[in-house]
Amino acid sequence: MLSRTADNIYWSARYLERADFQARILDACTRLTSLPASYAGASNAWEGAIASTGGANLFRSLYDRIDEWTVRDFIAFNPGNPSSISNCLMIARNNARAVRTALTSEMWEVINDAWLELKGSTRQDMDRDEIARFIAWVKGVTQMFEGAAHRTMLRNDAYYFTRIGGAIERADNTARILDVKYHLLLPVNETVGGGLDYFQWTTILREVSALTAYHWVYRESVKPWLIADLLILNRQMPRSLASCYEALVRHFDLIAETYGQQGECQRLAGATLTHLRASCMESVFQEGLHEFVTGFIGRNHALGDGIARQYLLS
Repeated sequence: MLSRTADNIYWSARYLERADFQARILDACTRLTSLPASYAGASNAWEGAIASTGGANLFRSLYDRIDEWTVRDFIAFNPGNPSSISNCLMIARNNARAVRTALTSEMWEVINDAWLELKGSTRQDMDRDEIARFIAWVKGVTQMFEGAAHRTMLRNDAYYFTRIGGAIERADNTARILDVKYHLLLPVNETVGGGLDYFQWTTILREVSALTAYHWVYRESVKPWLIADLLILNRQMPRSLASCYEALVRHFDLIAETYGQQGECQRLAGATLTHLRASCMESVFQEGLHEFVTGFIGRNHALGDGIARQYLLS
């Protein structure tokens, strides 16, 4: 496979996963801001949304205030935000169009139809019901694309790069969600374990489609350290850091088997997976959840750089 083809497939999958994440951020904030005003969590929720995207500096350069309308526009529609939902779908579609012959017709139809529908819609003055439908639509698009890939692609290098792009982006997103919740959302006058804290953690589980899974695995009320365990170390949870890195290691090994050569990416991904497997929640919280997660985000970013050097157009 040409590096250009791998590059387009990889980034198409990453940007679709990113669009899904942005939609989930908006969904979570809408839930959090539906709390009574006495909880005093609404403003923190919108600040947390911007922090989750990693675009706080860009946001401040585009808007003079943080509220529902500015955050919604920034995350969903602003062309000046490279990671807005509309830009993610556009970039993913452009990358997919460049390698249409490497994708199945079902995959192309999902992403092309989504882009055409988005272009034909209006974003002006959407009320909360319309935003909720938009969020559900975005999540549906990404699920259909992933389902089409799983059900129709040959298990070859094109499929491997699709899975790698989705897994590395998903790992980054899960880590950022955890870090933002732990350090920003809960107001200083609220207690850990209080009503607002409980509702926020439940919302985080909903945001990553893990609330039902949490109750299946732990069979008890929502507790922060168990949520962290589910989203960091539990290999059964598809969005956990451990699960994402198992997928990365597996598909890097398949690429190495296909081409008969290993490299930097196998080493970086394997080292991170070994670190996750050797960790337990006691050691994570002894180190500090923030420190553990930021360290992971740094290693994940280094792997992304390694992928660019080893396989893609750098």
